[in-house]
Amino acid sequence: MSATIPLRLAIATSDLVPGIHPDDAHLAATLRQLDIEPTACVWNDPAVDWAAYDAVLLRSTWDYFKHYAAFTRWLDRLPIPTINDKPLVRWNSDKRYLLDLAAQGIDIIPTQIVPAKDLPQALSARHGEEVVVKPTVSGTAWHTARGTVGEASFQQAIAQLPLAFDYLVQPFLHEVVNDGEWSLLFFGGEFSHAVIKRPAAGDYRVQSDFGGTAELIEPDAALIASAQRALAATAALGHAKVAYARVDGVVVGGKFLLMELEMIEPFLHLEVRPDAAERFAAHVKQRLTA
Repeated sequence: MSATIPLRLAIATSDLVPGIHPDDAHLAATLRQLDIEPTACVWNDPAVDWAAYDAVLLRSTWDYFKHYAAFTRWLDRLPIPTINDKPLVRWNSDKRYLLDLAAQGIDIIPTQIVPAKDLPQALSARHGEEVVVKPTVSGTAWHTARGTVGEASFQQAIAQLPLAFDYLVQPFLHEVVNDGEWSLLFFGGEFSHAVIKRPAAGDYRVQSDFGGTAELIEPDAALIASAQRALAATAALGHAKVAYARVDGVVVGGKFLLMELEMIEPFLHLEVRPDAAERFAAHVKQRLTA
């Protein structure tokens, strides 16, 4: 690799954040130091010449689930590889993967997948339970309903959900509000750092869009091991080369329950850990030059 002819890395973004997100700024700067030129490219911009790049790193494609058919077509047409390869991205884009991981022995939040038309019947069997309902392809609490089955306000919220989707039905875990949701970050399969996310007062959503907060925290060895088992199960399902992953979960009764694996466009909390951005950049370089 020549210092005068850097590799070209497309950083896939969206209209929501068309440039390189501030959390990825040190990552981008470190890539340049490693002779890799990162360029922000909106994933669904027809003017982008993807063939001009050596690879794509998906970062702030935070609207892909709203344009899912177009997104999967875009993936299929990409003439270059993605960091976290395309089969992994496709698998991880639909939260049905949780049941794949459960079949591998991973402790997940109990999850039922229900077509929209069958939601009333499925929920009737859970009268009085507090649940969360969300599409299998979603993000940032999009088309998400939380409430107690049988209460009029919740039934109204369910009736307003789009009929085009299949939905996850999960118990609402008060530990998310009381104790927080864990996010453990891994690069090249190695644990990097962790944060604990908490919702704003009176809310249950931990995303910053709704006032949620995140703070750096040191998980114990058992928690890291639980997250590593989820990645090992992912490998057993045929996705062994995971460049970056965020493992989200909550501790219930002393046991880590997996909520989600984020391997497409996770917020990586790099701004507060520049050393992690440097480790990730080094791994990206390793992928590009292998």
